[in-house]
Amino acid sequence: MLQIEQIPCLSDNYVYLVHEPAQGLTAVVDPAETAPVLAALAAHGWRLTHILNTHHHYDHVGGNLELKAATGCRIVGPRADRERIPGIDEEVADGDTYAFGARTAKVFDVPGHTRGHIAYWFGEDAALFCGDTLFALGCGRLFEGTPVQMWDSLSKLRALPGDTRVYCAHEYTQSNGRFALSVEPGNAALVARMQEVDRRRAANEPTVPSRLAEELATNPFLRPDSAEIQRAVGLVGAPLAEVFGATRARKDTFRG
Repeated sequence: MLQIEQIPCLSDNYVYLVHEPAQGLTAVVDPAETAPVLAALAAHGWRLTHILNTHHHYDHVGGNLELKAATGCRIVGPRADRERIPGIDEEVADGDTYAFGARTAKVFDVPGHTRGHIAYWFGEDAALFCGDTLFALGCGRLFEGTPVQMWDSLSKLRALPGDTRVYCAHEYTQSNGRFALSVEPGNAALVARMQEVDRRRAANEPTVPSRLAEELATNPFLRPDSAEIQRAVGLVGAPLAEVFGATRARKDTFRG
């Protein structure tokens, strides 16, 4: 099995070390900065061999060039956005498989947050690295894409097995949950989940990763088919992409 270590970075980012023990490979997913990554590598005695980028935002690629200079690692990133990935060596796109030692990641193009966003799914290890497309109880803001694009992207991810662990890139769960309750307050699973989220954050514990089954039951951006959410946004019976778009637009101005 892959060994996955979560590294807090900046104010609310999560960066992940992914170690493949059979061949001694270690990747870092979306290195926001350099020093915490090097410290975690040293603590585990691992050598960095790869960087896996999901998209070009600085808080996901900020450590690319320094880590490459320090370790000689190879940088893997989205073909659709290769011009904006510092130091990229290998390009991947939707439907590709990426061999990482004895393990394999399936690549999904998941535009919406940015036009060239990708996600990596290690199916054998039930691990999804989805950057800023899907969050615990949320999804990324639509900076460069449309609601239809983002709903198509999320639809790809919500079709994965329910036991998939969602390794998203930010600790946004508590604020996301407050919004989720505003559009689906009758969701008992969501109410219970938020009690646990509040407990964890009060103890300064992470709420990430989550399980995809949990997201399907509680994340409003995966639930545009919920009658309660449709009523909340005034789009009962509308196409799911339209309900999703209205929900995302409401989140953009939510101040709860």
